[in-house]
Amino acid sequence: MSETKTPVTILMADDDPDDRLLTREALTMARLANPLRLVEDGEELLDYLKQRGAYAPPAEAPRPGLILLDLNMPRKDGREALKEIKADPALRRIPVVVLTTSKMDRDILKSYDLGANSYIVKPVTFDQLVHVVRTLGEYWFEIVELSP
Repeated sequence: MSETKTPVTILMADDDPDDRLLTREALTMARLANPLRLVEDGEELLDYLKQRGAYAPPAEAPRPGLILLDLNMPRKDGREALKEIKADPALRRIPVVVLTTSKMDRDILKSYDLGANSYIVKPVTFDQLVHVVRTLGEYWFEIVELSP
Protein backbone atom coordinates (compact mmCIF):
# COMPACT_ATOMS: atom_id res chain seq x y z
CA MET A 1 0.00 0.00 0.00
CA SER A 2 1.56 3.32 -1.03
CA GLU A 3 0.91 6.71 0.48
CA THR A 4 -0.01 9.53 -1.84
CA LYS A 5 1.88 12.57 -0.65
CA THR A 6 0.71 16.10 -1.28
CA PRO A 7 3.55 18.06 -2.90
CA VAL A 8 5.40 20.24 -0.40
CA THR A 9 4.88 23.96 -0.89
CA ILE A 10 8.03 25.98 -1.51
CA LEU A 11 8.01 29.60 -0.35
CA MET A 12 10.55 31.88 -2.00
CA ALA A 13 11.42 35.30 -0.57
CA ASP A 14 13.31 37.36 -3.13
CA ASP A 15 12.94 40.98 -4.19
CA ASP A 16 14.24 40.37 -7.74
CA PRO A 17 11.37 39.60 -10.14
CA ASP A 18 13.78 38.01 -12.63
CA ASP A 19 15.13 35.62 -9.99
CA ARG A 20 11.58 34.67 -8.98
CA LEU A 21 10.62 34.02 -12.61
CA LEU A 22 13.79 32.02 -13.35
CA THR A 23 13.26 29.91 -10.24
CA ARG A 24 9.69 29.15 -11.29
CA GLU A 25 10.93 28.13 -14.74
CA ALA A 26 13.74 26.05 -13.22
CA LEU A 27 11.18 24.16 -11.10
CA THR A 28 9.30 23.32 -14.28
CA MET A 29 12.47 22.28 -16.12
CA ALA A 30 13.52 20.14 -13.14
CA ARG A 31 10.08 18.50 -13.25
CA LEU A 32 9.24 19.39 -9.67
CA ALA A 33 5.51 19.52 -9.11
CA ASN A 34 5.82 21.48 -5.90
CA PRO A 35 3.68 24.59 -5.64
CA LEU A 36 5.84 27.73 -5.48
CA ARG A 37 4.63 30.73 -3.50
CA LEU A 38 6.49 34.02 -3.89
CA VAL A 39 7.01 37.00 -1.59
CA GLU A 40 9.17 40.05 -2.18
CA ASP A 41 10.76 40.84 1.19
CA GLY A 42 11.14 39.75 4.79
CA GLU A 43 8.05 41.61 5.99
CA GLU A 44 5.88 39.88 3.40
CA LEU A 45 7.55 36.55 4.24
CA LEU A 46 6.60 36.86 7.89
CA ASP A 47 3.08 38.02 7.00
CA TYR A 48 2.74 34.88 4.88
CA LEU A 49 4.13 32.57 7.56
CA LYS A 50 2.00 34.12 10.31
CA GLN A 51 -1.04 34.42 8.00
CA ARG A 52 -1.45 38.17 8.50
CA GLY A 53 -2.87 40.83 6.21
CA ALA A 54 -3.32 39.60 2.63
CA TYR A 55 -2.35 36.12 3.83
CA ALA A 56 -4.93 35.94 6.65
CA PRO A 57 -7.18 33.42 4.89
CA PRO A 58 -5.36 30.06 5.40
CA ALA A 59 -5.99 29.15 1.74
CA GLU A 60 -3.85 32.13 0.73
CA ALA A 61 -0.86 30.90 2.72
CA PRO A 62 -0.43 27.13 2.86
CA ARG A 63 2.35 26.19 5.26
CA PRO A 64 5.58 25.78 3.32
CA GLY A 65 7.77 22.73 3.71
CA LEU A 66 10.79 24.68 2.47
CA ILE A 67 11.75 28.35 2.37
CA LEU A 68 14.19 29.75 -0.22
CA LEU A 69 15.50 32.97 1.27
CA ASP A 70 17.44 35.80 -0.33
CA LEU A 71 19.52 37.82 2.12
CA ASN A 72 19.45 41.28 0.56
CA MET A 73 15.86 42.51 0.41
CA PRO A 74 14.14 45.80 1.27
CA ARG A 75 12.08 46.52 4.40
CA LYS A 76 13.29 43.44 6.30
CA ASP A 77 16.30 41.59 4.96
CA GLY A 78 16.76 37.83 4.95
CA ARG A 79 18.97 37.82 8.04
CA GLU A 80 16.32 39.57 10.13
CA ALA A 81 13.57 37.32 8.76
CA LEU A 82 15.65 34.17 9.39
CA LYS A 83 16.28 35.26 12.98
CA GLU A 84 12.52 35.71 13.57
CA ILE A 85 11.60 32.42 11.87
CA LYS A 86 14.07 30.37 13.91
CA ALA A 87 13.03 32.13 17.16
CA ASP A 88 9.36 31.26 16.64
CA PRO A 89 8.39 27.80 17.99
CA ALA A 90 5.61 27.53 15.39
CA LEU A 91 7.98 28.21 12.47
CA ARG A 92 11.48 27.10 13.46
CA ARG A 93 11.15 23.57 12.04
CA ILE A 94 10.56 24.82 8.50
CA PRO A 95 13.84 24.28 6.62
CA VAL A 96 15.34 27.50 5.32
CA VAL A 97 17.74 27.43 2.39
CA VAL A 98 19.54 30.73 1.88
CA LEU A 99 19.73 31.32 -1.87
CA THR A 100 21.63 34.53 -2.44
CA THR A 101 24.34 36.22 -4.50
CA SER A 102 26.61 36.83 -1.51
CA LYS A 103 29.75 34.72 -1.23
CA MET A 104 30.97 36.67 1.80
CA ASP A 105 32.19 34.53 4.69
CA ARG A 106 30.42 36.74 7.22
CA ASP A 107 27.05 36.20 5.47
CA ILE A 108 27.58 32.45 5.33
CA LEU A 109 28.60 32.25 9.01
CA LYS A 110 25.81 34.58 10.14
CA SER A 111 23.19 32.59 8.19
CA TYR A 112 24.24 29.31 9.80
CA ASP A 113 24.47 30.98 13.22
CA LEU A 114 20.87 32.15 12.75
CA GLY A 115 19.71 28.62 11.91
CA ALA A 116 19.82 28.34 8.12
CA ASN A 117 19.69 24.72 6.99
CA SER A 118 21.74 25.33 3.84
CA TYR A 119 23.50 28.21 2.11
CA ILE A 120 23.65 28.33 -1.68
CA VAL A 121 25.14 31.03 -3.86
CA LYS A 122 22.79 31.75 -6.76
CA PRO A 123 24.05 30.08 -9.93
CA VAL A 124 25.15 32.26 -12.83
CA THR A 125 23.45 30.35 -15.65
CA PHE A 126 19.93 29.03 -16.05
CA ASP A 127 21.22 25.47 -16.58
CA GLN A 128 23.09 25.68 -13.28
CA LEU A 129 19.92 26.98 -11.59
CA VAL A 130 17.93 24.03 -12.95
CA HIS A 131 20.61 21.69 -11.57
CA VAL A 132 20.47 23.37 -8.15
CA VAL A 133 16.66 23.23 -8.07
CA ARG A 134 16.64 19.58 -9.13
CA THR A 135 19.20 18.74 -6.44
CA LEU A 136 17.24 20.67 -3.81
CA GLY A 137 14.12 18.77 -4.81
CA GLU A 138 15.83 15.42 -4.59
CA TYR A 139 17.39 16.19 -1.23
CA TRP A 140 14.49 17.94 0.55
CA PHE A 141 11.58 16.01 -0.96
CA GLU A 142 12.96 12.51 -1.63
CA ILE A 143 15.79 11.92 0.86
CA VAL A 144 15.03 14.01 3.95
CA GLU A 145 12.04 13.36 6.18
CA LEU A 146 10.43 16.73 6.81
CA SER A 147 8.56 17.43 10.02
CA PRO A 148 4.79 17.17 9.62
